[in-house]
Amino acid sequence: MIIKSFPKIVKDILSELPKKDYPVLNSRLFFECWLSYVLDNSLTSMRDLFKRLNNTGFEVDISTFSKANLHRSQKPFQEIYKKLNELVKSKTHKKLHDKYTICPIDSTIITLTSKLLWVLGHHQVKLFSSLNLATGTPEDNLINFGHKHDYKFGSRMISKLPEDAVGVMDRGFAGLKFIRELVQEKKYFVLRIKNNWKLKFEELTDLFKIGASDDTQAYRVVNFCDLETKTEFRLVTNLPGSGEAAVSDDEIRDIYRLRWGVELLWKFLKMHLKLDKLITKNVNGITIQIYVSLIAYLILQLSSIPEQWGNTLLDKIRYIQSCMCQKTSYVHWFEEMMSC
Repeated sequence: MIIKSFPKIVKDILSELPKKDYPVLNSRLFFECWLSYVLDNSLTSMRDLFKRLNNTGFEVDISTFSKANLHRSQKPFQEIYKKLNELVKSKTHKKLHDKYTICPIDSTIITLTSKLLWVLGHHQVKLFSSLNLATGTPEDNLINFGHKHDYKFGSRMISKLPEDAVGVMDRGFAGLKFIRELVQEKKYFVLRIKNNWKLKFEELTDLFKIGASDDTQAYRVVNFCDLETKTEFRLVTNLPGSGEAAVSDDEIRDIYRLRWGVELLWKFLKMHLKLDKLITKNVNGITIQIYVSLIAYLILQLSSIPEQWGNTLLDKIRYIQSCMCQKTSYVHWFEEMMSC
């Protein structure tokens, strides 16, 4: 089997990481171990990887790896992620909407099971992402340890979107203060609000006043019902209803349905790139693992594989895994790439 793009992408990443900065576990090998764990479906734990490495010429202990996760800087991982993200964005992409870039924003919860983290008050970590559906890459990511409500991070996430982007959000981000901020900052959004919020229709403007206070403001609200689940959806938006950039009510409904794209991102990261299998017991190590999962996701997007294997991300990871099976581990494969 021949695979060219994956080794080139990985080699470009590894070539920028120092190999002699630490006597036992240098930065390059540290990154290789993490990427191997995330990509290799045959590994259920990091201990499996180190058993394989220790018996095939790599003299590095898993305790050294654990200590490194506690103290090593996250910056190299963040810089690699940023570089790959720009590469994916530079490719030609097809917009899902002829006027706007659709960017669903949401968070996913990863439960923390270590008592060492519980002592610090951390029982879960939330990963927030704004996914650009035109490029398939997150415009921004935010990692938060704790139980803070989603709407507290809405302003940060939507501020990073492109000028023509529409932030699509679920009820977790709904808040009257947040809606006012978005309108004042002229950030386009489609936001689902709770069905128990008070609405008052204004005939002169065709807008709805939201909330019970006297100074409540009026916004465009689109209602629709899912007949299959018998669920009502109330969507508030500042997208124009008239003019050259007008967006119809049906289009608003379709834009909201595209929010599911970010859920598919979480599903792929958790099922295939071990986002939900956190193996470290400290905040720094968990943050590094999250970044490596995102890096692996971008590597897959940039990689090309033989046509007969397909072109989805799952097809790519299956093909790359089949290539790795000819090696002892991904670490061995990565080192072989660097020696070429």
